[in-house]
This record gives sequence, structure tokens and C-alpha cells, in this order.
Amino acid sequence: MSDWLNLLIRFFDDFLVGAGVTLELTAVGLAMGFLLGLGLALAKVYGSKPLRWISTGYIELFRGTPLLVQLFLIYYGLPSLGITLSQTLSAYLALGLNSAAYQAEYLRGAILAIGNTQMTAGRAIGLSRWQTILHIILPQALRLAIPSWSNEPILLLKSTAVVFLIAVQDLMAKAKRAATTTYNPIGSYLAVAVVYLVMVFALNALLKWLERKARIPGFEMEGKKGSI
Repeated sequence: MSDWLNLLIRFFDDFLVGAGVTLELTAVGLAMGFLLGLGLALAKVYGSKPLRWISTGYIELFRGTPLLVQLFLIYYGLPSLGITLSQTLSAYLALGLNSAAYQAEYLRGAILAIGNTQMTAGRAIGLSRWQTILHIILPQALRLAIPSWSNEPILLLKSTAVVFLIAVQDLMAKAKRAATTTYNPIGSYLAVAVVYLVMVFALNALLKWLERKARIPGFEMEGKKGSI
């Protein structure tokens, strides 16, 4: 136990920098995924048949293939088409596109849980279809989605570990550097595991607080993508 603790103290500054990069990747990927996922969810529920097909195809594609494959296709594959992206931008894009597929399903489920009566009520008071969606259905659906959606930030944070394979200097990259420097991979990766645990539990506490604040009395959403 003393080995990993000594490594944690010795490389604390490096690990802190790497943790900052990991949190940044998580925040950007989550934001990109939310915006795209919301569009996909709306297209799947309210869009025309072609839009529903496109949305379903996107979701199945990104949920059905590994994040690592998607990352490599973006970083190593796009240059063959004349599109060259930096390591960080490639990581943002891969994480955001992958997260969007999962967030779309969380949001779609929440929208469907609201039911058709809200749409009927909105139309009855003179609102258009999209006005009803934007002003009545979505505000309720976004709050309703939080319990199931709240696992996505945690899982995305842990998923960022793959980006060190394209030389992004995240927490996992710092762990590899520590392991190479000290010739102690077990101690290095155990030390970094502790840092990940601290971030995950802090994020989980924040999400639990958000869930309590946004809870709609009488509504419950069940089923989550994974666990801590």
C-alpha cells in the first residue's frame, strides 16, 4: 500500500494536471453529446420517417461499436479523407458523438414518459406543435430524465481513459508516464485509480444533489446505463 501512496504523493502535481484534462474532456463531451442527443431524441419521437430512420441508425451505430474504434477512425481515419484533427479535438469529437447516442435514448424515454395528453393540452390552448414541445414537454422531460441520465457523466468520465492512446495528456497518460519512470506499473495505476475514485464520487454526489432538486413529484424514471 505504501508504494502507491508514495507514488501518489510524488506525482501528485502531474496527476492533478491530468485530472483537469480528464474533467475538461468529460465536460466538453457531455455538452456536445447533450446537444446532439437532444436533437436525435426529438427527431426519433417527433420527426418524419426519414428523420426517425437517420436518428435510429446513428444511435445503433454509435452504441453498437466500441468508443476506441470510433476514436481511431476519427484520429487516424479522417486524414485519409483530407481531414486532419488534433489529438484533443479528435478526443472531444469521439466522446461527444458516442455520448450523444446514449443521451438520446435517455431523453427519448423521458419525452415518451410525459405522454400524449400534454401535447393535446398544449394544442388545445392554441400552441403550435413545436411550441408545445419546447415550452411544455421538454421542461418536464429534462427534469424527468435526470435520474437515468445521471450515470452518463460518470461513465463518460471513466471512458476518457482511452484517449491517452492518441497522446492526449489526460490522467491515464500521466499514469503511464509515472509507470515508465518508476518501473512500478501496479503502484502507478493504483494511485491513479484512487484519483478516479475521488472524482467519480464527487461527481456522483453533485448529480444526486441535482436529482433531488429537479425531482418531479409523482414521476420516477428507472433503469440506468451502468453503475459506478
